[in-house]
Amino acid sequence: MVKALIFDCDGVLVDTERDAHRVGFNRAFAEHGIDAEWDVDLYGRLLLVAGGKERMRAYFDEFGWPEGADTDEAKDALIIDLHKTKTRITSEIVTELPVRPGILRIVDEAIEAGVRLGVCTTSNPKFIDAVLDLFGAERKAAFEFVHAGDVVAKKKPAPDIYLLALETLGLPAGDCIVIEDSRNGLLAATGAGLPTLITTSTYTMEEDFAEAVQVVPELGDAPNINITIEDLGRLAAQAAA
Repeated sequence: MVKALIFDCDGVLVDTERDAHRVGFNRAFAEHGIDAEWDVDLYGRLLLVAGGKERMRAYFDEFGWPEGADTDEAKDALIIDLHKTKTRITSEIVTELPVRPGILRIVDEAIEAGVRLGVCTTSNPKFIDAVLDLFGAERKAAFEFVHAGDVVAKKKPAPDIYLLALETLGLPAGDCIVIEDSRNGLLAATGAGLPTLITTSTYTMEEDFAEAVQVVPELGDAPNINITIEDLGRLAAQAAA
């Protein structure tokens, strides 16, 4: 049996990118008087850049910075202010979104089996806290760690955040398994030597997941269960063999 299960957040726990993060960025731009609107297609392209602050910086570098952001210091300050506003907005939006199918079930199975739980995400800690609130107090308390935001210097696809998870757990990679939804996340996890299951989300269905131990559209709830905690243990064992 696998000893630890590590989740990504966005697209894995809740399909947040299109209807929470994208909307949050747009509302933050409007609140700060910035003429920018990220439609669904543009945001899909921007998702190739990991991290919200990094994503805004890449956008402004390409399309032009708002008036007044004409020095490195001014740009840094603007990005920080926008990200704070966006985090507040998305933390409110996420309370209205559903947890993805099978997530609560797999968490319950993991708790019953004594499997340790954690989250590794580029999202802001306040945001992931709001996501885990959707799980209920007992399930939320079962998560041993949440590594989020800028906890490491290099974000996904760099393996740093998953190497930190292994250090936190004190376990070899072969005793753990990750659930991700994107290629950047897959590269980060496998770069740390962790077997990784992919559950595709709105923006990632067409990505290359060749390194994954398995790819499913969702974990699934009864009667359409795709993956159980026993399946995860079997996949991790096969990857380690």
